[in-house]
Parts: sequence; C-alpha cells; structure tokens
Amino acid sequence: MMTMSAQSGRPRTRHGGRARVLLTCVAAIAVVALAGCSSGKPSYCTDRANLENSVKGLTSAGISGLKSQITQIQSDTTALVNSAKSDFPNETSAISSSVSALKNSLAALPSSPSVAQIATVTKDAASVVSSVKSFSDATSSQCS
Repeated sequence: MMTMSAQSGRPRTRHGGRARVLLTCVAAIAVVALAGCSSGKPSYCTDRANLENSVKGLTSAGISGLKSQITQIQSDTTALVNSAKSDFPNETSAISSSVSALKNSLAALPSSPSVAQIATVTKDAASVVSSVKSFSDATSSQCS
C-alpha cells in the first residue's frame, strides 16, 4: 500500500523505514569490509624488505663483513619468522636454518681459517641468500 507523504510529496511505503535501515546496515558493512581489505600489505612484507637489505651483497662481503652483519641478519630473521611463520612455515624454517648454519660456521672460524672452512662459510652465506630469495618469490604477490 502506497500513499503520498504530505510533507515531501514522495511516495511512502509501509516498509520504507525498514528498507532504509537495511540499506544503511548493508552500506556500513560494505565500508568496514572494504576498509579491512584495503588495509595494505601484510606485516611480514616490511620484515622481508629489512632482511633482504641485510643480506644484499652477503656472498661478496668477505669474512669480516659477514661477521659484522650476522647480528643484524639474525635480528631481521627473527622478526620475519615471527610475522610470517604461520603463513609460510617451510620458507621461514629454511631461512632460520640457513642463518643458524651461517652463524655457527662463522663462530667456528679460527683467526687463520683454512680454504675448506672459508668454503663452508661461503656455502652457508649462499644458502641464506637462496632461502631469502625463495621467501621473496613465495610472497611476491602479497608484498608487491
């Protein structure tokens, strides 16, 4: 049943008030949903960028460069693993393992390391670079 409103001259329906309330609720839900979707990149994207910066040039840094960088790499690895391990457990585990192996091989170096010991450190540094690259590849769509 429609009647004309005396005040506005527009048609008035019996359920017009309910429809407006329903539309308002739907609009409010849509705004909240869109805000949630457009909130930006996952937090691990920043952690990923920090770790990538820490390992840039790692394989060409030399032993003293590696020793000075390992603390920062460990710190950045911990932050990344904490923020991304639930979404990327295999990749973050690989990063943790490779960083741990590099730290251990650096700690085991004597003041005059042998060629074999330097080769182990170099291999471990390359493994860190590779595991970080694998994580970057896995997260490229989320972090680009």
